[in-house]
Amino acid sequence: MDKTNSKILHILQDKARIPNVEISRMINLAPSAVLERIRKMEQQEVIQGYEVRLNPAHFNCKLISFLMVDVEPGQSSETVGDELSSIPEVQEVHFISGDDSYLVKLRTSDTEALNDLMTSCIRKIPGIRSTRTMPVLATHKETTHIPIP
Repeated sequence: MDKTNSKILHILQDKARIPNVEISRMINLAPSAVLERIRKMEQQEVIQGYEVRLNPAHFNCKLISFLMVDVEPGQSSETVGDELSSIPEVQEVHFISGDDSYLVKLRTSDTEALNDLMTSCIRKIPGIRSTRTMPVLATHKETTHIPIP
């Protein structure tokens, strides 16, 4: 990874839809060279895709909650992880070390919807021993940006 690729990635993380011509002006490189570098980074899976960031308030998904999930001993934790991952309100599922097995990030409209999701869906997943739910009161930072040297 050279400095030019790092500059391109910084720009793309801030504005993924920016035209190559604009990137080329910003870093003093021909548009064709910028396009070639981006294509190579895509082929090498340095760039894995481009996503639209939606405003959760417009979709009645303002409440973020984190869920600690403990899996029953002897149960396949991978199966539990797959089940959690299939729930539309679940945004992230991380297998973690420590007493709990998974850290899950999910979004719902409010605490009532969160409770409904927990009782009607999550707690019914076979293999889950216990859960601890932590609704977020305020968010100071939320990003998908990766620190680029």
